[in-house]
Amino acid sequence: MRRNPPLARLLPFPVVDNGWRLALAPALTAAVLLPAFPPIGLAMLALALGILWFHRDPERTPPEPERAVVSPADGTVTVVREEGARLRVGVFMNVTDVHVNRAPVAGEVRDVRHRPGANRPAFDKESDRNEQVAIDFGEYELLVIAGWFARRIHPAVEAGDRVERGDRVGHVSFGSRADVVLPADIGREDLLVAEGDAVRAGETIIAEREA
Repeated sequence: MRRNPPLARLLPFPVVDNGWRLALAPALTAAVLLPAFPPIGLAMLALALGILWFHRDPERTPPEPERAVVSPADGTVTVVREEGARLRVGVFMNVTDVHVNRAPVAGEVRDVRHRPGANRPAFDKESDRNEQVAIDFGEYELLVIAGWFARRIHPAVEAGDRVERGDRVGHVSFGSRADVVLPADIGREDLLVAEGDAVRAGETIIAEREA
């Protein structure tokens, strides 16, 4: 997921590999235009740096205890609801948030499914119908939902992969939502977040399972 070029050492933050690909075109354009058209060249350079910053990938350390369920994304909790006998917690990722998604609980990936859909804003209640990628871990499921502008979901795992709590499982380009349908043994009384709370992927505890 992270295969940064030598230029990466000049940045104060690591970047997911896809960020470099997206920044390449404006960076090359900036190199061509800077000598002849400095304002446009500087604007393209700023765009390239902005794309790299958006795709930053900071290290995260999951908290103790091991039974703690961590947030799958940076952002704001916008969804807490029952789905049958299970709870769903959704995190809206604003454009200023880190967009790398992490495993809330350790487990083995059973399936990774892509579903085409609409392109409603990710904070909209109707965004459940948007394009999304579902990462199925059996006892729980992580759903990465594209927003109206974010049409690029990049899972970094596939069926059969084993992940630990807090491991990177993918990223999204330019705004979206990440929902986790929690394991069946987690109830409302186990939740430690509510709608409106700010969370950090891999670090904020959103629920705690019984010992």
